[in-house]
Amino acid sequence: MLDDTLKAQLGAYLERVTQPFELVASLSDSENSREMLELLQTIQGLRSDKITLRTDGQDARRPSFTLQRAGSGTSLRFAGLPLGHEFTSLVLALLWTGGHPPKVEQDLIEQIRTLDGDFNFEVFMSLTCHNCPDVVQALSLMAILNPKIKTTVIEGGAFQDEVNAREIMAVPIVFLNGEVFGSGRMTAEEIVARLDVNADAREAAKLDAKDPFDVLIVGGGPAGAAAAVYAARKGIRVGVAAERFGGQVNDTMAIENYISVLETDGPKFAAALEAQVRHYDVDIMNLQRAEKLIPASEPGGLVQVQLANGATLSARSVVLSTGARWRNVNVPGEAEYRNKGVAYCPHCDGPLFKGKRVAVIGGGNSGVEAAIDLAGIVQQVTLIEFADALKADAVLVSKLRSLPNVTVHVNAQTTEITGANGKVNGLGYKDRVSGDAKHIELEGVFVQIGLVPNTEFLKGTVALSRFGEIEIDAKGHTSVDGVFAAGDCTTVPYKQIVIAAGAGSTAALSAFDYLIRQPVVEAEAVAA
Repeated sequence: MLDDTLKAQLGAYLERVTQPFELVASLSDSENSREMLELLQTIQGLRSDKITLRTDGQDARRPSFTLQRAGSGTSLRFAGLPLGHEFTSLVLALLWTGGHPPKVEQDLIEQIRTLDGDFNFEVFMSLTCHNCPDVVQALSLMAILNPKIKTTVIEGGAFQDEVNAREIMAVPIVFLNGEVFGSGRMTAEEIVARLDVNADAREAAKLDAKDPFDVLIVGGGPAGAAAAVYAARKGIRVGVAAERFGGQVNDTMAIENYISVLETDGPKFAAALEAQVRHYDVDIMNLQRAEKLIPASEPGGLVQVQLANGATLSARSVVLSTGARWRNVNVPGEAEYRNKGVAYCPHCDGPLFKGKRVAVIGGGNSGVEAAIDLAGIVQQVTLIEFADALKADAVLVSKLRSLPNVTVHVNAQTTEITGANGKVNGLGYKDRVSGDAKHIELEGVFVQIGLVPNTEFLKGTVALSRFGEIEIDAKGHTSVDGVFAAGDCTTVPYKQIVIAAGAGSTAALSAFDYLIRQPVVEAEAVAA
């Protein structure tokens, strides 16, 4: 099940287990059960003085196993093999159950422990989903810390009948007490905030009480992280207000073009960004969405940023790095069938369409890459491109056209996504040459048509392009004094991680240059 290298690594991790616990398996005579038993025996054998194994579990889902610390009353179960992207989730669950402290803020730990209620979570994941581990690890930690929280992690491929019965067509998806709680990537902070009804008010009061920052960065993607590091290295007070640290990098699978990093994936890269920012003692305020920017009332005064929870942050300068999000195709049926056949992440949701027919909307690099990936899983891929030719790199187009189960339609305008009984059953498009209406029968649609900047809250305050991008000059200046911008939310050409990071550095240096040129008397007044 595990090669010698993985066994050695796992054994080293398990040396950190300090409290005894048991693994209780519910098995059948299936091949999956035999593989699970082999995995659990390996784990137990690597730390037999602290971990015991029982195979008399009576859970209805087989194979599955629980992690149970003696006398703790906690309930965490894995149904199906937690391998692939979820192997790290398994290792962390073993360590946390065995008493190793999690690397999360103490305030969050206390907030989890004080949650009161009856919380029975079920999270469905796939082993190829790079967004799933964050959700799995968050809910695993919550179950280990609070006995009132029960978590079952279900590998969809091992329980396909249940997936079909619940009409699950996207992962991760979380059920709470039998009802859909949420889908997509979620952190422990986000989940707890939804369960703790007073969290927003407490957080807003805490943020309102913060002293003004020298540089406040709005957004925590590569541009925001680079801006934070460069600003903090100047020895000034720096804060980052981010809706989701890492931004859309979290939704990126393979990263192979960031200079000096040969290959990594989005979640790892995002975690590295946050770790480096925290190294400089930057005040990171996560899960914060900006709703309004208020320019300074006088030259050199404080700029204010109002947040969705009602709090207001102040700063002598601001760097806007709010990034971008997937663009919707905006046709009838898209919203109605989201997560019921309409998807945006082929890596996450592709395995759920195994043997089925799907369409990919978009002929750029992301669309063609998605079609290539899906072709190895599904029965048939139909790629729909509005323009008269595919816009992806030639090498990708060549690979796409070599695949026998891929059909390409150019000059095709998507007009609707159809469905029945709550699920997608087809896609309609118009041939832009003949004007004829066409319809394709299929079970899934993956939308891959680019990005839209997260700048709606800036309309009427900062100059925006006709595409909604923040207009900046070569140094990152915006139209507002003391406000700078960087990354995918701006007019900078080529939306790439390395370009965003460079732009964030430029904006931070420009902000510092702006600060040191303010009259001393004004700076002293702000500090006071």
